[in-house]
Amino acid sequence: MRIAFSGSHRVGKTTLVERVVEGLPGHATVDEPYYLLEEDGHEFGEPPSLEDFEAQLVRSLAALDDAGRDALFDRCPVDVVAYLLEHDDAAGFELDDWLEPIRDAVRTLDLVVFVPIEEVDRIAVGPHEDAALRRAVDERLRELLIDDALGLDAEVLTVSGDVRARTEQVMARIGRGVRA
Repeated sequence: MRIAFSGSHRVGKTTLVERVVEGLPGHATVDEPYYLLEEDGHEFGEPPSLEDFEAQLVRSLAALDDAGRDALFDRCPVDVVAYLLEHDDAAGFELDDWLEPIRDAVRTLDLVVFVPIEEVDRIAVGPHEDAALRRAVDERLRELLIDDALGLDAEVLTVSGDVRARTEQVMARIGRGVRA
């Protein structure tokens, strides 16, 4: 199975990927595009520029293209689009130029697991985090994934609860039980 885990920053995506892969022997995990680019030597601005996010989008599309049949992705192109659309320079991003490759890439996924911000927030967010951006990206991801604003027609599972509950929800959706 090819499953992407989507959500704003600091919602527990990476932890969930780590737990789910324990129940899926033989599946590879693919880091989020930001970290893949860092490994390649990309230096991000602080905060990341529109170009930095576009580089992440290119890397995300490539990661989906390069990965095998059994892979779990920490983020997908839709995540990066949400950040691009919420960026201070969003007017410089031409979404229409990216729609076809994004749709093609998302079609290669069997499932997108959306990890939303919950009330009460499960992850402590430090004062250095941009809480307004985090919420805006969460809302944008709901629009893009749940309301299907991009016409992706992807299978999306929204998870909630602690990491065990989230893991159980994913494993139930794909027809596998959770190991004790």
